[in-house]
Amino acid sequence: MNDKTTDFGFQKVPQDEKTKKVAGVFSSVASRYDLMNDLMSGGLHRLWKRFAADLTGVREGSRVLDVAGGTGDLTALIAERAGASGETWLTDINADMLERGRDRLLDRGRVVALARCDAERLPFKRDYFDCLIVGFGLRNMTHKDKALLEMLRVLRPGGRVVVLEFSRVWKPLAPLYDAYSFKVLPALGKLVVDDAQSYRYLAESIRMHPDQEQLKAMMEAAGFARVEYFNLAAGVVAVHRGFKV
Repeated sequence: MNDKTTDFGFQKVPQDEKTKKVAGVFSSVASRYDLMNDLMSGGLHRLWKRFAADLTGVREGSRVLDVAGGTGDLTALIAERAGASGETWLTDINADMLERGRDRLLDRGRVVALARCDAERLPFKRDYFDCLIVGFGLRNMTHKDKALLEMLRVLRPGGRVVVLEFSRVWKPLAPLYDAYSFKVLPALGKLVVDDAQSYRYLAESIRMHPDQEQLKAMMEAAGFARVEYFNLAAGVVAVHRGFKV
């Protein structure tokens, strides 16, 4: 057993246990994940995702990979841009989330390729995709550095990665944001999905995730060039973009 530990929210757990714990969180909330996203963000997550999709530069015929794509919101947006001549993949490590994403896309008339896989070991060949996008998934990965290296590997030269993730809020708003995160979110999770603990983990995982500058440095260390980021909602979320040279 690997005795090295990693963060699971505010807890320290063995690295080989984090994936199972994260899987438990998302299996628990999968059926009402989208409803909770709307309630938690007041619907703003839809605007954040559209902004991230716009930054991809995906156009007709592009090969695009949605990493940790969950219930498929971003997949739908990039599939629309890639068009019928493009190739769009929805991937996730969690079978419950992937199944829900597939069903929601089919309900919208979207047929995309699916793969259940670990972002740290992507089952795709080198230099294949024009663009990768990951929305609210990077912070749940045990080895973010390995995942970023894998994303770089499967991108073609000139391709880009777009990372939409919770980040560090503008400091004057931090007390209000903390009160919302640690009191309102768990209560909402208990009311809607009968699971306060999963949404407590959500709030904790955001605090443990690298901030805007730290994530930029991680992407550069992985080999991405021209890395930039855009703060949304006063830094509640940020969108990072980098290119493979």
